Order: sequence, then structure tokens, then C-alpha cells
Amino acid sequence: MYADEMVLDRSNASSAKTPAAPATAVTPAMPAAPAMAPPELPVPPVRTIVLDRAPTLVRPVPEREAVRPLSAFAGPERLSLRHVGVSYAGKDAVRSVSLSIHQGEVLALIGPSGCGKTTLLRTLNRLTELTAGASRTGEILLDGEDIHDLVDTTLRARVAMVFQQPNPFPMSIFDNVAFALREQGRKRPARRQLEPLVVDALRRAGLYDEVRDDLDRPALRLSGGQQQRLCIARAIAPRPEVLLMDEPCSALDPISTGVIEELIGELRRDLAVVIVTHNLAQAHRVADKVAFMYLGDLVEYGGVRDVFEDPRAQRTREYVRGAFG
Repeated sequence: MYADEMVLDRSNASSAKTPAAPATAVTPAMPAAPAMAPPELPVPPVRTIVLDRAPTLVRPVPEREAVRPLSAFAGPERLSLRHVGVSYAGKDAVRSVSLSIHQGEVLALIGPSGCGKTTLLRTLNRLTELTAGASRTGEILLDGEDIHDLVDTTLRARVAMVFQQPNPFPMSIFDNVAFALREQGRKRPARRQLEPLVVDALRRAGLYDEVRDDLDRPALRLSGGQQQRLCIARAIAPRPEVLLMDEPCSALDPISTGVIEELIGELRRDLAVVIVTHNLAQAHRVADKVAFMYLGDLVEYGGVRDVFEDPRAQRTREYVRGAFG
């Protein structure tokens, strides 16, 4: 058959009648089936457990040991707070706090959210004054000198801070640590001059062995725990006297948390550490002194065992036993 034989005449096609469809037989409607009741579900049998002997308790997982050495003792006083109060727009956030912070000790600030812990911590290196409407009363002395008599950048090199979320700068690992060192000098030092100081800070922060082969790697490519240790290295590079830590492990996994806690135990040998934490077990592990705050007041301040095991204030007793938080 040729292709032209398959072309239909449009006029003939339009006049052609389509044969009618055959009639469909109508089936009479079937009567509706009666509604069936849902089947009853089987009732499970009642099981009775009979113990022929007392149950054997599973041995608890041993808790992480405290990181403070048994021979720990307080060194010289670094910070002294005398009736320190902080308010925002006339509303009190911290009221009349007095305590001492010594080299070789870790002071843990504990208490429920909104009690003034972080506000007090940020006041120790004058970060609070960067907030509009904030005002401070009382005295804070660093080695006997009022912190308001110091240039703010000098103060923050001596009283360094590590924040809750790791905040490395968008630059290399080396440049992150060298940043604080370069800010101290009048002239920009060469890399070869900074390298021993950078390596020393990374070693003290427990990070050098993990990054030694690639110090020019972007810091933002590090893991969360590594980034936090890098921030600690950056903070301690200028050799501060006090290190402030605002919940440094809250965003980290348990393994990284353990590394940071061990690091705190090492750093406390050379400086004073103040840490804010909601983790009471962590405070018990790392701290020598504990300050419990509630609604802006310093309720109790003392040794870690005194506060946790034999607190004097009823409010402290309720908090450490989990009655509120």
C-alpha cells in the first residue's frame, strides 16, 4: 500500500456516519447489603509477673571524675567584686554581689535562666556596658586596680572570654590565634615571630596535634569541638590572668565536652577561670568554688562540696536537688 492511498478525503470523511454504539443491557439494582457490625477486638490476657527473688539492679555507669587535682590550693586573688550591681534601663539584673576570684581556682556560676549569671560574667571585662541602658554599681578590682581605670582592649586581653557558641573568625587557624597577638603590638609582627606563640596557645588548648599539619586551613572547616578549642586558644594567646567561659560546652557533644573540661583543669594552673553552666554535674566536676544566683541575688557562695552536699540556704538546697531550675 502506498502512502497516498492512506490519505482520506475530508469531504467524504465529514459526511460519513459513525455507527451507533450497541445498546447496553441494564442490570437491575441489587439490594443493599445489611450493615455489618465491626468485629470485636480480642482482649489481651492479663499477665501476672511473679518474682521468685529480688531484682538485680544494673550497676550504674561510672561518672566522669573531677578534673581538679586533690592538692589544689588557691593562688593570689585576681578579681575582687565588692557590692556589684547591674541594671538595664533601671531594672536590676544583679544586686550587691561580693566575692573573690583566685588564680588556680575555677568558680562556677550556677542558677536558673534569667538569674543574672551571664550578666555578672560579662561585667567582669566590661562587656555589659556595650548594651544600651546598662549601668553598674560597686567595684570590680583586677589585681587591686579598678577595671574602669583600664583601657577596655587592655582589660579584655587580661580578662579574656569564651562564648557559648564557637565564634572563630573567617580566616585560617593560624590567623585566628595570631589575631589577638597582632592587636597588642604597635607594629604588625611577622609570621615567623608569631609562630611560637601561636603553637604554644594551640598546645595549651589541646588542639595543636590535630591541626599541626595544616595551620592555614580555614577555621570554619573545623568541627564544633575543635572550633571551641580554637576560640580558647585565641583567648589565652595573650596570656590573660582570668578566663571567662559562658556555657562553653552547651553546644558540644559529650566527647568534646569531656575534652573541654579536662582543658579547664589544665588552664586553671596558670590563671583563674570563671564558668557559667546550667549543668550541675559539670559544675561539680570542674569547679573549686560555686556561686548560686537567684533572681539577681547571690544566694550562696562557697566550696563545691559545701554548696552541693551541705548548702546553708534552703533555696540552694532545693535547686541542687532539682526542685526547680
